[in-house]
Amino acid sequence: MHKRSIRTYLLAAVLAVGAVACVPIEQQVQSSNTAQAQLLYEDYVYDESVQSVQAYVATGFEEEVLEPPVVPISQAQPMVLEFDRLNATPNRLVAKLIHCDAHWRPSTLNDSQFLSGFNEFFITDAQNSVNTRVPYVHYQFQVPRVKLSGNYLLVVQEEGGSLLLTQRFMVYQELVTVAAKLGAPLGPQGRETRQPVEFNVFYADYELVNPAAEVKAVMRQNFRWDNAKRLTRPTYVQDAQRRLEYVFFEPNEIFKGLSEFRAFDTRSLNYKGIGVDEIDLQQNPAVVYLHTDKSRSGLAYSQDPDVNGKRIFGNRQYGNGDVNGDYTWVDFELQVSEKVPGEVYLQGELTNWRPTADAKLTFDPERQAYTGRMLLKQGYYNYYYTLKSGSATPDDSYFEGSHFETGNTYDILIYYRPPGSRADLLIGYDQLFFNRK
Repeated sequence: MHKRSIRTYLLAAVLAVGAVACVPIEQQVQSSNTAQAQLLYEDYVYDESVQSVQAYVATGFEEEVLEPPVVPISQAQPMVLEFDRLNATPNRLVAKLIHCDAHWRPSTLNDSQFLSGFNEFFITDAQNSVNTRVPYVHYQFQVPRVKLSGNYLLVVQEEGGSLLLTQRFMVYQELVTVAAKLGAPLGPQGRETRQPVEFNVFYADYELVNPAAEVKAVMRQNFRWDNAKRLTRPTYVQDAQRRLEYVFFEPNEIFKGLSEFRAFDTRSLNYKGIGVDEIDLQQNPAVVYLHTDKSRSGLAYSQDPDVNGKRIFGNRQYGNGDVNGDYTWVDFELQVSEKVPGEVYLQGELTNWRPTADAKLTFDPERQAYTGRMLLKQGYYNYYYTLKSGSATPDDSYFEGSHFETGNTYDILIYYRPPGSRADLLIGYDQLFFNRK
């Protein structure tokens, strides 16, 4: 294939939406249903027909899908869940909420202690896709208000019991003040690759009993759960100042900065968007071939715009990507000098930040490359390549490198269980934009 250089796009251009296009033809896509799936207390899809899951805060802005599902107890701006179901007709689906502790295990609270009504909600906002080759039903659901702060798991299933998906979301109450800041730099090598973030928790107006043991903190990079830092106790407790300090000294306690995410744009199938090399409309579904990628390990930092691993669905011909966005095969190719010591996966929100079977790439010795394809809805996507060796945590830096200069978002969640309580409350929340461009 003829290779073209990847153009640099500004985020404003990334979010732009246009109009005009051809009418595609339909094709059925087979799906499977796991009726007896075990419930997992994490973001998870149990049925192959469920695709393109997004959970976010409805801010009213176009980029609201980039907001994590974390809201204050006022819930003035509701949380929304959206997803597609391929090869399906509109069915009435059922959602319920499970209150969880700080470790994402079900709490012992009764439904009435965190909900005002009956804990069963029908998802009735369902729309058929319009003129797409791959037919699907698009569902949208506004998460009901809750009375208590903490962790919640939203469970969606068919009316009748078949499990479809679970989605985490959090509600916080500002009972303490969380102040995140840039931490002290490590040695020369650490400074080049890692991003030291530390934070304080001030509790002048809220009584914390035995905070060294009862306060738990979680720090995430780009709202990911797969590599979140779970902190069981503060580094220092300053009783006189009513302050908890979280300071980190070891490299493994500090996030790697990694690199800006790779990107591609399939919101139009009439011309080649960023990262796209060829588009084959003769196949059904259509096939999008991306530019051949190479490892970025050891390269200098490159300031490319991204959305920190997320994705924005859209259709530039017809608008309203919710129901007009088609599904296409997207072909990935990572050129290497030799086979690597492990398995190669795609990484990002497009894989729900987990090494899924459809995200696994295969080594092609003739092309000296790892290749693979995923069925994805039209949109602007961010992604990494990651290496998984045995049971070890996937290493994003193996192919992507790591830099102090990379722009990342960190958020911090503070949990506390008051004496005599049966629930871990989320009493503080803060975000820090590291190297914001």
